[in-house]
Amino acid sequence: MSVSRISALGAIALSGALALSACASENNGAAPGAGSTAAGSTAAGDCFSGDLKAEGSSAQKNAIDEAISAYQTACADANIDYQPTGSGAGIKQFIAKQVDFAGSDSALKTEPKDGKIEADDAKASCGTEAWNLPMVTGPIAIAYNVKGVDKLVLNAEVAAKIFDGKITTWNDPAIAALNKGVTLPATPIKVFFRSDESGTTENFTKYLKAAAPDAWSYETGKKWTGKGEGKEKSAGVATATKGQDGGITYVELSYAQQNQLPMAQIDTGSGPVELTAESAGKTIATAKQTGTGNDLALKIDYATKEAGAYPIVLVTYEIVCSKYADAETGKKVKSFLKTFASDEVQKGLEAQGYAPLPAEVATKVQAAVDAIS
Repeated sequence: MSVSRISALGAIALSGALALSACASENNGAAPGAGSTAAGSTAAGDCFSGDLKAEGSSAQKNAIDEAISAYQTACADANIDYQPTGSGAGIKQFIAKQVDFAGSDSALKTEPKDGKIEADDAKASCGTEAWNLPMVTGPIAIAYNVKGVDKLVLNAEVAAKIFDGKITTWNDPAIAALNKGVTLPATPIKVFFRSDESGTTENFTKYLKAAAPDAWSYETGKKWTGKGEGKEKSAGVATATKGQDGGITYVELSYAQQNQLPMAQIDTGSGPVELTAESAGKTIATAKQTGTGNDLALKIDYATKEAGAYPIVLVTYEIVCSKYADAETGKKVKSFLKTFASDEVQKGLEAQGYAPLPAEVATKVQAAVDAIS
């Protein structure tokens, strides 16, 4: 199944999810020449001069790099600096007013965590509402490197036990039961996890908690609480897994592809599901919009048992102030995000495993971006 089809069907599904919930509220890979075309959505008069700083999700690094390239091709006097430090770090820096917007693979929390509520802290920092704007979508792969094993089936319970250190060799009976006819070696399992606070970690642990609550006893969150060896950022866990026979990790599709890592099929109870366009799209289609107005936060059903649905997906949001204390900063954020949300840039994200925003979602995101001041 091609990445393009993954992007297209996943995008269609997300479109349907937002369209159905509208009543409740309202990937690096483009050709070098695409930048100037994409940035055509930014009128010459909208270009800004000077610096724009952002930080957060490493899952979207390749996508935002393409958007930055597109923007700076059209607006040569703009300097946009995005640091892929992880979703948790990005939100913290945004709340601390150290960056102009943040990238996060989960929406701002509206429930207390460690005595704080992210959404409230972000609102206080902005002096007005903070919005979650979905900008990049894509599935999370359980990527592995086991010599001689190019096809692997896991379910939530077995995955939870692997990532909690309770299953330690690849020929464990629990894995063998899901992979009849496959010769599994006695190679030790080496788990790699994100050592930085990560929205990818949060989405993955939400899946484990929702789909295998008896096997995964930990709370969900951006900080890893299972077993294994920590590596920084998506690139870190992917590279480590590629270099370790017996390695396994959770990572965005684009990083698994770039490192040529095989990806496990997931059995949700209706048979093994390969990570494909249709399977990812079926899960994204179950997402519900939880934000109101221009806050486009989504809730994903990680425990879906729908036949053929691949359950581990994420949405990367740009976290912004609805009204910036400094009007010039608001203009810069608006100008850049208009390019990021443009059809041209979004189409350029397909090649590395990202799903472009479908027209219906792009319209909502673009309307929200236009409302930033």
